[in-house]
Amino acid sequence: MIRHCVMLRLRPDHDVSELTAVMQGLGDVAKQLPGCSGFVHGPNRDFEANSPGYPFGFTLDFAAEADLHRYADDDTHRQLGARLVALCTGGGDGIMVFDLEFPDPAGQ
Repeated sequence: MIRHCVMLRLRPDHDVSELTAVMQGLGDVAKQLPGCSGFVHGPNRDFEANSPGYPFGFTLDFAAEADLHRYADDDTHRQLGARLVALCTGGGDGIMVFDLEFPDPAGQ
């Protein structure tokens, strides 16, 4: 299983309604693609005060690496990603992505 983690350095003047629309769209993509589940998004509470520059993020779970690649190549995902880049400080430089691979907790 792969957990795709994305942290966003949002522009101070970002359009909140646009962010909401992009998150809704990404959630819809996640529901439609096989091997993709667990889309969650929200503000970074930063309880340990280690990431104040990234006020928002989201995660998606993938059953396998091939499913992550299918998501990355999806046209709707790419369009939503371009809209997300426009909301971030420095464009794409304002987006931090990391992928964690771990055994499926269901043992599948």
